[in-house]
This record gives sequence, C-alpha cells and structure tokens, in this order.
Amino acid sequence: MKKIAFSVLFLSCLFGFAQQNDFQAVKFQNIGPTIMSGRVVDLAVNTNNPTEFYAAYATGGLWHTDNNGTSFESIMDNAPTQNIGCVAVDWKSGLILVGTGEVNSSRSSYAGIGVLKSTDKGKTWTNIGLPDSHHISKIWINPNDNNEIVVGVLGHLYSKNEERGVFKTTNGGKTWTKTLFINDETGIIDISFAPNNPRIMFAAAWERERKAYNFKGNGIGSGIYKSEDAGTTWTKIDSNSGFPSNSGMGRIGLTSFNENIAYAIVDNQNLRPNAKSEKSTDANTNLFDTEVIGAEIYKTIDGGKTWKKTHEKFIDDAFYSYGYYFADITVDESNENRLYISAVPIIFSNDGGKSFKSLSKDNVHSDHHVCWVNPKNPNHVINGNDGGVNITYDNGKHWVKCNNQAVGQFYTVNVDDKEVYEVYGGLQDNGVWAGPNTYEHNVDWLQDGKYPYEFLSGGDGMQVQIDTRTNDLVYTGSQFGSYIKIDRKSGKRDYITPRADKKEAPYRFNWQTPILLSSHNQDIIYFGGQYVFRSMNQGKDWEKISSDLTNGKVDGNVPFGTITSIAESKFKFGQLVVGTDDGNIHVTRDNGSTWAKISTNLPQGLWVSRVRFSNFKKERIYITLNGYRNDIFTTYAYVSEDLGSNWKLLTENFSQNAANVILEDSENENILYLGTDNGLFISMDKGTTWQDFSSEIPNVAVHDLVIQPREKDLIVATHGRSLYKVNVANMQQINETINAKGIALFKVEDIYFSKNWGNTSYAWGTENNPNVVIWYYLKDNSNVSITIKNKEGIVVFNRQAKAEKGILKMDYDLSIDEKTKTAIEKKDSKIKISQAENKKQYLPVGNYTIELDANGRKETQTLLIKEKK
Repeated sequence: MKKIAFSVLFLSCLFGFAQQNDFQAVKFQNIGPTIMSGRVVDLAVNTNNPTEFYAAYATGGLWHTDNNGTSFESIMDNAPTQNIGCVAVDWKSGLILVGTGEVNSSRSSYAGIGVLKSTDKGKTWTNIGLPDSHHISKIWINPNDNNEIVVGVLGHLYSKNEERGVFKTTNGGKTWTKTLFINDETGIIDISFAPNNPRIMFAAAWERERKAYNFKGNGIGSGIYKSEDAGTTWTKIDSNSGFPSNSGMGRIGLTSFNENIAYAIVDNQNLRPNAKSEKSTDANTNLFDTEVIGAEIYKTIDGGKTWKKTHEKFIDDAFYSYGYYFADITVDESNENRLYISAVPIIFSNDGGKSFKSLSKDNVHSDHHVCWVNPKNPNHVINGNDGGVNITYDNGKHWVKCNNQAVGQFYTVNVDDKEVYEVYGGLQDNGVWAGPNTYEHNVDWLQDGKYPYEFLSGGDGMQVQIDTRTNDLVYTGSQFGSYIKIDRKSGKRDYITPRADKKEAPYRFNWQTPILLSSHNQDIIYFGGQYVFRSMNQGKDWEKISSDLTNGKVDGNVPFGTITSIAESKFKFGQLVVGTDDGNIHVTRDNGSTWAKISTNLPQGLWVSRVRFSNFKKERIYITLNGYRNDIFTTYAYVSEDLGSNWKLLTENFSQNAANVILEDSENENILYLGTDNGLFISMDKGTTWQDFSSEIPNVAVHDLVIQPREKDLIVATHGRSLYKVNVANMQQINETINAKGIALFKVEDIYFSKNWGNTSYAWGTENNPNVVIWYYLKDNSNVSITIKNKEGIVVFNRQAKAEKGILKMDYDLSIDEKTKTAIEKKDSKIKISQAENKKQYLPVGNYTIELDANGRKETQTLLIKEKK
C-alpha cells in the first residue's frame, strides 16, 4: 500500500487495507493540467517572511512555497487524505496542523478524518484526534504554548453527529474537551482571534442540512459565541445585541481587529421585500437567484455586546443564492476600516463596510474563499479561490496567478483516437479542457504563448464524448445538463440539450448529466434526464425511449430523481443499462421499447455512480453504488453475468471509501480497475481480491477512468490532483498461461544508438544518459537473474536479486566494463567502442538477447539497438 506515516491501526479501522501490492514498480505519470488549478480553502502565511506560505486545497492536499508562489511543493502526499478544511502553522516551532474535510458544503466537499499533525514539514503525519468530525473549519495554536489548541468543527455534511462544535486540548491533542456544543445539526464554521489578545475569541455556529435532493443552509442554530478564556467557555451573543437571530441565518464569517472590534458577514437567506417565494424550474437559474437578502456585514466595537449593520443597501452579486459556499471576511490589521470579502468576486471596502468595490480583475477566478492581508503592507494580498492562488501588491489592480501544481478537480475524462491522442475532461468550476496525453509540466509555454491544454467550454465541466471518426466533433457541457456540440475544426457550436415542450413539466437533469455516443454509430447520442433521450442526428432532434426510470421527483432545491450513468453494449445496438441517483438500475435489450428494473436485490437508496457493460460478455454488467450523500463510505461494486437477474458483490472484504467508477480492462477480462473517494485499486481476478494501484498518486478521490485501447494507456481523473497516465500493456498479458509458468518477461522497446551517450551537448547542458527498462512478472517471490548477451554470446550485463512477486522492472543504462568492451572488439574487429565524457563505454548497435531466470524457469526477449537513419 501507499507509504502512510502514521498509525496503521488507525487507518485500517477507518478505511480497511488491501494487504498485498504487486504493482509498486508501476509508476503513474501526472499529465496535468495545472493552468486552471483547483479550489483553495485556506492559507497560512509567515508574516515575518510572506514569500513563504502554505496553500490548502479542498481535495488536493497542502502545498508549501518559500519563493512567493513561483513554485510549490506538495507536503501531504504521504498523508491518509488530501481533503482539507483549514491549516494552522506555529512558525516558531514549525508545527503544522491540518483540519481535514472541506467546510464549503458543496457537492464535492469530501469528509476528513480529524486533525493531522506534522513537525517535519510534512514528511510524516500523525492523527491527533476528532476522527468523526468529518469537516473542520478552524484551528488556533497558542503562540506561547503550542500544546494549547482550539479547533472549530463543522461536523458531518449529510447526517447528524455529536462530534461538532468547539474542541480544546492543552496537551497537544492527547486528550480533547468539547467546550461548545449547540446541537447535532449545528457546527462551527469559523473562529476569529483578537490579534492583541488571543484569549478573546468569537465562534460562528452554522446550522445546515444537506441532502442529495435539498440543501438547507440556514437555521435558528446559526449565531455567534464569545470566549474570553481562549475557548474554554463560551457565551452566545444576545439576540438583542443587534446581530440578527432567526431561522434565515446561514453561514457566518468572522474577523477580529482587536479585542473590542470585530466584523461578521452573514449569509441571510430570508427573502428580500416583495421577492417571489417560488423558485425557478431551471436549476442553473436558481444558482444565481438574487431574491434572498444574501451577504450582510455587521460590526461590533464593544467586544460583541452590540452589533450594527455597516451598510444600507443590499450587497448585490456577491453571494447570489449560494452563500453557503463563501462567507469569508478579512480585516486589515493596520486599519479597521479596510475589509476584504471573499465572494463571487472578491470585494473591498475602505470605509468599514459602508461601500464596496470589486478587486476581481483579469487573471483571477470568480469564486473566492480566503484572503490574507500583509499587516506590514496592506496592498499586498494573497487570495485563494476556485482557480488557485493569486497575489497582488497594489490592492487588486494587478494580480499574479500562481498555478504551477496539478491540483485540478476532475469529474470526468475521455480520450480521442488521434495519432498523438488527446485527453478531455470536465472540472469543478473550471470548465472542460483538452490536451495531449504526452503533456509534461513545463513553463516553456509562457514563452511560446500557447498552453498545451485547450479550454473548450465553461461552468462546471461535465462529461465529454468525442466522435472518433474524425476526432473533430466533441459533445460536452456544464452543470445540470447544459450541453453543446463543438466542431473543433470550424469552431461552430450548437446547443443540444433536450427541451420539454410547453405541455410538459421541465426535464430534470443531474449536476453531472450523462451523455453517450453509440459505438455502433456515432451520429447516435443517448442523454439522461429522468428519461433516456436518443438523437439519431447528432443532437438536432431528440426522442424519449423510456418512461421516467427514477422513483419520481422529490421536493427540494437540487434536481433529484435523475439518470446518472448510461452504457450501451458493444455487442448489440440498443442494449442499454441506466442508473439513477435514487438507486434504480434498468436495462433494455430492444432500443428502449421495454425496460426491466434490475436493482431490486441491491442495497437501496444509494447513488448509482457507474454502470458498464463488459467488453467480453454480452450479458455481463458492472455497477458501482455510492453512499457519500448519506455519509456512508462503504465500497459497493457489483457484477452481474445475466443482465442483472443476479448480482455478486465484488468488494465484500474490501472497503476503501465510496466507489465512483469501475472499469473492465480492454484486453484482459480478469482485470478490473476501481476508483473510490480515497484512491485507485486493481483486481487481477475479476474482483475476488483487490490491491492498491496508485504509485505516485496520493490518497485522493478518483472520479473517472478510461483506457486508450490502441496505446493501452489507462487515464485516471482525480478530483484534486488532475490527470494521471499509466501504460497497462504488460499487465494485460498476465493470463492463466503466464501464471502457470510463474514468470514473464515483457517486450523491450527498441532504442536508437547515439554517439552522444554519456556526453553533454554543450557546456551547460545535461548529460545524455541512455536507459532501457526491463519489465518482468513473478507469480511468487523468487531469486532472479537477468542476463543480456550479444549475438556472439558475450554476456554484456548480468544482475541477480531477491525479488518479491508482482510486476517488476530493472533499469539498464547500456554501459559495459572494460573487459566486456575488449571481448566485443576482439570478436568483431569492425566494432570500435570509445569512452564517453562520463568515462563510460556503451553497447554498440546490435541485436541482444535478454534472459530472465527465476527459480529455474527461463524467459527471453530481444533488445535491439538500432542505427539512426
């Protein structure tokens, strides 16, 4: 398994372990992109040296820079989760505390596992408690005694729980005391600390309830509490203080200027005067519905005894209707009247909140979550948003984007069939992009002016289908079913989403609406609402080919009762399987004329995250069910060999968090890949056993998987670390015959000879070092010998080792010793081998034999060193 530097017992209790790992040598390559970044939820800045800071990503881990964001280093790769709510740093001692589990309460705000601690800049992490908190909003470390820690816990997102409120420890996390608890539906979303007297604290309580079909982001439990003893005891701010207290109060953000002066920003979900109470039938319209009061700012100058609203007019176009996603306020420590509000734009007030202006300029994403203002230079602001980190030195007139790391939050991935194939994917709040699978992170694009990935469409990027007959037509879109057809050659765009006629109720579309091109004819498209729609002409016209396949509409402010996944059998046109968000799975064999429900014997009420037909058997179906939206994290993956009449659980003795996607290999039916909310896993025996399959990938949510069949590359879409690629051609060959032999030696790529091996091309260049990778497979642990001989039988390389079972590799730099050089030249007088600048001699052009010997069994392959034409 991954190297995880903390209690194995703790992790196994939380997630379960797959014990063996035959694939540690198989390394994944990150193929970006980086340019659009991902959601930043917190910052920790060294005020004595603000070029050093930590940026916490919602699902991408913690990153450190000491060069003002020019580059970042990931310091949580060895941690058990990449999901973060907040970070706190004691700069004197180097103590880092991460509150895991994002608090923005969005559809992809994943749960954490408590408070993680590092004292060695992230080399190792220890869990110091609060494992059932799920979402942690704030951590305070006493600057004079870092064993004294106060933590604000928001609690579960989708269910009630007791481990929420304010918790305090005075022994570095060995024991915790719950010092503030409101109820099992109300947690703490923010805590502010007076800079001149940190024993004075304000805590913001937030009552909220999220369901798959509804989000209630306000309640009577929301309010402000004060502590005067560093979080040991708390008193609620009186309802007569001037701060509003009613059921419309939503998320609250806090900032303290000193022990007397503080500000609060509140998401007021009460309706504006004369507002319409009914919602639109269009989900995207409701996202930007401004009928609620929205953002309001209150100020106290007497330590919280009284509060007064700072402005007379509404603050329009700040929170819209989804203030639960924002509510961060920052005061300049040198001027109580300078305020920064992280909202849809970032807005600034120079008069204590009476008026505002937008600081969102070019190069800045629209959704903001955190600001840090330099107390020694208030025009210097670091901002974290859905598009990464931005820095300004002139108070927002100009911004620098610091996006050098691959932290994209992908929902989906697909590939085309070009000679150098492209990878396509939709991202959380960052649109849809396409780029070459050969991408390697490099900033040279800043010089030539063209980033390798191309932006295709905006919004929250969703599923992508490519017509591979020409690779020019792309079908994709954004949230709640807003889809288009793009002709990348001509630039033409056509809106293709099916529309209800005036006599019908509006169609319901999932946040991630499924779309599928038929493999039998790519002019034919399937599209999922509550019905299955089919177009025979590339989306110009649509017909329903099913009745409502869900359990029906559910009252709420999130579309529910929708199709989430569609698959068609490659063996038969019109044989479809469809899954829904309310747990239904249906199959049709006759183009939708009749449908059979096949999910009755499966766990009920879970989100169907994926349905797939087998590449090898017409009647075989794979599915995954996801309980994330019920705070159920069991891994559910099933297979049916008879079109859903019977189901077999593939994950009975395996639990690695909620399942998002299952993929059967394109060449070997024994191989399955499984993406969960905490990683990628592989089975070589049709799901009987599972192993970790994620070398180089941290513990991050895997949302989608696709294989490029010609190149035999597996592409992994993570929700926090962008895209990864690995070639699976070798493992695809592992079958019953190879397992009977117990060993395999895989084909080695030919290599072209170069006279520059071992040399540098110019004074400042890097050394040109050749390398061949020899891949082999062992069914059991073995003593291994790998020998390479030339055509005359001269041994040019031999290495012996004790090797563990699995897929393994050996690197050879093609160098030979003086004795071997002499033997080769003596045998063939035409060959002259000269010494390179690095004092090494290299093999000449020729045909060589590689021999693998393991426990008495032998396999051979050819190594060809070719002359350049």
